Parts: sequence; structure tokens; C-alpha cells
Amino acid sequence: MRVSLQWLGDYVALPPTDELAKKLTFAGLEVEAIEKPPEGVVVGQILQSVKHPQADKLSVTQVDFGKGPTQIVCGAKNYQVGDKVPVATVGTRLPNGTEIRDAELRGVKSHGMLCSARELGLSEDHEGLMILPADAKIGAGMAELTGVTFEVNVTPNRPDALCHLGIAREIATLTASALKSPAKPLAEAGAAASSKISVKVEDLTRCLRYAARVIEG
Repeated sequence: MRVSLQWLGDYVALPPTDELAKKLTFAGLEVEAIEKPPEGVVVGQILQSVKHPQADKLSVTQVDFGKGPTQIVCGAKNYQVGDKVPVATVGTRLPNGTEIRDAELRGVKSHGMLCSARELGLSEDHEGLMILPADAKIGAGMAELTGVTFEVNVTPNRPDALCHLGIAREIATLTASALKSPAKPLAEAGAAASSKISVKVEDLTRCLRYAARVIEG
């Protein structure tokens, strides 16, 4: 299971990364890998996108990642002009071993690569480019944006550790730190929930109670 240290930090104070990995591993939650985007992957903004003149499935984009407009050929279709996306700059080596170089694709020069989450080793999602938050700073390193990720081997007897809060509870115990509650107060407003949803318990022996709540916005 992948866990984000940035997210864990919302729940508990974290020791240094290597120390934390060792503590979790000796506690039975083996940290199999410590992952973060390569140093050469930065935040870029797509300024322009036009169809490749020689290939229907490719687009020619102009991307600003802190060095002015740079031409990059891209095969993804899930972005819009103005989106911010990860850019692997020339010289970067991706987790799968691919080294990014200046290239020429069907007669059009390309100086970098726009990346999916899988190409950065952040998830298995490869349906398109990883779209970043609108307030991401152009030119900032992706490692700064996403933080460090642990790949944790959660054994069958530890279902409590199959979520960030469960891992945070373990860290709080191992480091004698306070656990911060993730609960947020809800403002009750509007019509009764019963006007939008209904629940019928058909077997009161097997289900003593079932509650439903409507949350909007």
C-alpha cells in the first residue's frame, strides 16, 4: 500500500524519513520502497496545444516550466490549455529507467516529456497526464509538491493499517507523539436528510441500526 508522508503529517509529527521507515519496518509494517518524483520533474503550465502535422494521435504543446515556452510533443488527450502538469526535463531519468532527451517525433522537435502518475511512480494511473492543482508553482519540483511516498507491506493481520489514519496511529505509538484528529465539524443546514434519501432496514436481527446522512458542497 502506498502512503503519503505529506498526508501522514496532517495526523502526527514525523521523524526523519529513514528513521520512520526503520521504525515501521521493525514494528511489522515493512517499508518496501521510499518513492519520490525524480529531481528533474517540475511543474509546467500548458500554454498552447495544436495537432501534430504528421500524426493524428499526437499534439504539439508549448509549455512553461520556468524557462519560457518550450515545445513538447504529447500523446495524451485529457488536458486543456492552462492546465498544470508534471514535466520531465531533458536529462531526467524516470523510475522505469527512461532517460529524457531532446527528440524529434515525426519531424517535430520535442524538448522534454509531459508525464502521467504512473510514469512518475506515484500510482498505476496512466489514462492521461497527471493534472496538478491550479495553484501549483510553475518550475517547482514535483517532489516538493507531492512529497515522499512509502510502499508499505501490510500483513493480513493488520487491517487497521490499511489507511493513512491507521498508519498514523502506529507512528504516534512508536514515537510517543500525539495523534491529531482528522474530524472536521459539519454545519447543519437545509432540508431534512429524509427529503433526499431514505433507509429501510429489512432484517432487524442482522442489522440493528443503519444511519444515512446527506453531505453537500
